[in-house]
Amino acid sequence: MQTRFSPEQLKDPNLAEANAILRACVHCGFCTATCPTYVLLGDELDSPRGRIYLIKEMLEGGKRATEKVARHIDRCLSCLACMTTCPSGVHYMHLVDQARAHVETTYVRPLGDRLLRALLAAVLPYPARFRWAMWGARLARPFAVLLPGRLKDMVALAPRRLSSDPGPRGETMAAGTRRKRVALLTGCVQQPIEPSINAATVRLLSRLGCEVVVPDGVGCCGALVHHLGKDAHGFVKANVAALHREIEGKGLDAIVVNASGCGTTVKDYGHMMRNDPAWAEKAARVSSLARDVSEVLAELEIPEAPKRDIAVAYHAACSLQHGQRVRTEPKALLARAGFEVREPREGHLCCGSAGSYNLLQPAIANTLAARKVGHLADTKAQVVATGNIGCMVQLRQHGSLPVVHTVELLDWTAGGPKPQALAHLTGA
Repeated sequence: MQTRFSPEQLKDPNLAEANAILRACVHCGFCTATCPTYVLLGDELDSPRGRIYLIKEMLEGGKRATEKVARHIDRCLSCLACMTTCPSGVHYMHLVDQARAHVETTYVRPLGDRLLRALLAAVLPYPARFRWAMWGARLARPFAVLLPGRLKDMVALAPRRLSSDPGPRGETMAAGTRRKRVALLTGCVQQPIEPSINAATVRLLSRLGCEVVVPDGVGCCGALVHHLGKDAHGFVKANVAALHREIEGKGLDAIVVNASGCGTTVKDYGHMMRNDPAWAEKAARVSSLARDVSEVLAELEIPEAPKRDIAVAYHAACSLQHGQRVRTEPKALLARAGFEVREPREGHLCCGSAGSYNLLQPAIANTLAARKVGHLADTKAQVVATGNIGCMVQLRQHGSLPVVHTVELLDWTAGGPKPQALAHLTGA
């Protein structure tokens, strides 16, 4: 794609990066076939190629974002299926991140949108605040029919149960000979909703010879705020500082992330902080050590288990299959643990969760969810496994199959407790 940024504009490292990304695009349109919003809406401006044109015009001309630009950028899920499909290597993720930041700083949204986005940014990254918000949503559920559209959807998505368990803290020793020392990011939304995920992760890693530490000072990865176009550098710096204390202290072999949406962001810390001399090197070091839990478990080679009479439908979270390019490890691990693994049709398409997307764009998110749970049901599996808490909430809300984290199933077959969601499976 031809661009016309001025030499003065290209002195800005962000615009220089945008220019390089835009020039890599050859207008081929392969991305349209795998873009969920284009598949649903059929509007070129709701495809990656169409959004690229809008972003080019906006950034190249130094223009303020318009309602039209904001609308089509907002509809992007950041599922990154386009990056898997693109034959030219267009780094759409970094381009749309820039566009979101530009929209956030130059476009005045309607008051309702501004308030909702501010609320999400103020609540979701903080577990204690999130718990209180979810308790309020549960109390409001009987009156949901009286609420306006998006508030009604937010109440509907509130989990039926919440945990006050603060989750793992400090260090957990390796069982037997220590093979690795790893840090675990426990997440923000995940712990109050599904504490069993972190518990299963620590148990399984410890059983396989890992010393697991949850560093003091680690919190939200920043993804939820970053994808709203807001400044997430405070979250990044806090995590980088906490993790570097462990790296420079007892050392780390890996930084384990068991929510793939968070993992995609942590692996991008080096890029996010590249223009900050005080943090660039440390952030890059953290990114180089970041691993999805399935990647670490694949390296550890979990013991092969006897076959179980349970079919598992594997839902590949977009942030894992497209963002991190981790595709074979979870399925291979589940098969090694004795499960029959089944893959649904259109496995490349998003379920509609996409961080806070299902709260901001409920109509599109609900349509995608219905499509996804239909394909999962068609597999005739007894349980759905996935590697991202957002997907778990979305699929439970819209489907009838039990949904568990991949690591919960692996922990169970290795001697851990049976996942609560599978209590109804007798004889398993």
